[in-house]
Amino acid sequence: MKRWPGSPIIGSLVFVLWLLLNGVSIGHLLLGALLAIVLPAITQGLRPQRPNIGNLPAILGLTAVFLYDIVVANIQVARLILGRESALRPGFVWVPLALTDRHAIAVLSSIITLTPGTLSSDLSPDGRHLLVHCLDLDDAQAMVDSIKQRYERPLLEIFR
Repeated sequence: MKRWPGSPIIGSLVFVLWLLLNGVSIGHLLLGALLAIVLPAITQGLRPQRPNIGNLPAILGLTAVFLYDIVVANIQVARLILGRESALRPGFVWVPLALTDRHAIAVLSSIITLTPGTLSSDLSPDGRHLLVHCLDLDDAQAMVDSIKQRYERPLLEIFR
């Protein structure tokens, strides 16, 4: 059986976003469906490597941890910003990566950047270390261990 061109997930997103941006009518339903089929198919060459994603429980667990961490980090950053400036201890830390899949590294980098108080700044040329800036870096090793345990370990299960 021949593989369907494009990506059903990207096609579905294109369709939903088209309707959200333009409203629902017969014309937009038809045009959105056409774009959902054509755009992923013609852009497939721009995505040379497809990620191998699996393990739904790990995905749900990582999502829950990430959402929890965003809430907690927002509170911590608010306290830091409203507190004394001298209490801030910004710093950089290199996180050694066990991840080798570039999609997984991109997800890890995004998670770190989206969490208030941290920012992924650089990836080493060999792709084995991620440079992370922390607004309040008390213990560099504890930060590395936290990132590896909370985010990298589930990503290793998700991107097999």
